[in-house]
Amino acid sequence: MKILFAASEALPFAASGGLADVLGSLPAAIAERGCECRVVLPMYRSIKPEVRNKMTYLGDVTVDVSWRKQYCGVYTIGQGSVTYYLIDNPYYFMRDGMYGFYDDCERFVFFSRAVLEILPLIGWKPDIIHCNDWQTAMIPVFYQILYKYHREYENIKTVYTIHNIQYQGVYGKEVVTELMGLPAYHTNLLEFDGCVNLMKGAIETADIISTVSPTYAKEILDPWYSYGMDRALVRRKDGITGILNGIDVSLYDPATDPVIAKNYTADSLAGKKKCREALLNEMGLPVDDKPVIGIVTRLVAHKGIQLIQRVFHEMLELGCKFVILGSGEKLFEDFFREMEEQNPAQVKTNIGFLPELSRKIYAGADFFLMPSQNEPCGLAQMVAMRYGTIPIVRETGGLKDSVIYADCKGGNGFTFKNFDAMDMLDAVRKGTEMFANKRKWNALVKRAMHSDYSWAVSAGVYIEMYEKLINTTE
Repeated sequence: MKILFAASEALPFAASGGLADVLGSLPAAIAERGCECRVVLPMYRSIKPEVRNKMTYLGDVTVDVSWRKQYCGVYTIGQGSVTYYLIDNPYYFMRDGMYGFYDDCERFVFFSRAVLEILPLIGWKPDIIHCNDWQTAMIPVFYQILYKYHREYENIKTVYTIHNIQYQGVYGKEVVTELMGLPAYHTNLLEFDGCVNLMKGAIETADIISTVSPTYAKEILDPWYSYGMDRALVRRKDGITGILNGIDVSLYDPATDPVIAKNYTADSLAGKKKCREALLNEMGLPVDDKPVIGIVTRLVAHKGIQLIQRVFHEMLELGCKFVILGSGEKLFEDFFREMEEQNPAQVKTNIGFLPELSRKIYAGADFFLMPSQNEPCGLAQMVAMRYGTIPIVRETGGLKDSVIYADCKGGNGFTFKNFDAMDMLDAVRKGTEMFANKRKWNALVKRAMHSDYSWAVSAGVYIEMYEKLINTTE
């Protein structure tokens, strides 16, 4: 089985968020199970010269962007068992940054069309093209309208994964003729609420719609979570598949992580105690037996920071210490700075993102607080458990699918259902009560560390989905 993944970012080439983590790990995990996996993404300026120098130039094609004809160079490089193709067009991609430009629609319409145009050049026909988020949403649309009945493109299936339904690619109707070059009578595939919505086009035309967790697959049918897209998704609700993302367990491994103070395993937790002491010393906080809560996140409203604000003093009264790492809205940054100033023996705030410090927090904290309003999947809670740090999360999206309440069979964390500060406080309080019982606490830490959220598990589910799709006749 041959799968081509199309995405706007992928590690180790270009990254701005969780999508890059997925595309850097999932194809390799699927390839390990006997599939042939390849990935295509744009050639951004941010790709390091030493990486560019290792690429092989395959040739170039011309890509139609409505009435324009644009150059498309194709470079390739191998990463383990996965082949990567990078689409070169200096006008569209040699910029400082990946997104946020006035012509993003044109840039990714070009990219989507290029993914299909390069197939004859690379001499490789996939069984499935797996598209990700709005930047590649036009691939199934173009395939259905322009490519499906050409001999060299016959019988390709398309999968479209929604990683975050908030970002849909919404533009004016004029882009259908001005950028896409599609006949006006196809506008209905893309039209939504008086605009052109690229995600809606993929929902209409892809063979399968998937999301990054089973719970999120249900939530996006609810207007509360869907940002309006539930009206398009409800017609395909029986065909939406939710598969929980995984994490790279070799990258996030407390037994080998070179950044943390001392390595450890679930069967030998002495090193975690050393990591805890090292974190507190580095943060200038007292080393004692009071619970340490780590927060590594973007400081924005949908991450539930306002819940933390509302009961922060109550959590301090429970004796909790906080190590915070993140950046975002000034309102929240200023709040945590103020809390540190007022409570220097209990709070340390680090504004920004420091990858090494995030590892130290995962290893050194006792709890990891993640009270998101919505979370399609979330990886941080899985990483925290990998390091034996107990997550406290709201039951939404992938948080609900990955964290089981401590008192239940296989329990590995603490959860609360409602987006309510007092419910969150109650979960923190119950966590601190168990923390005081070292026998129960150590058993919980070991269960968390033994939780398997590797990509190997997710890869098996993806392969089942692919096989079912390939064996489905129209």
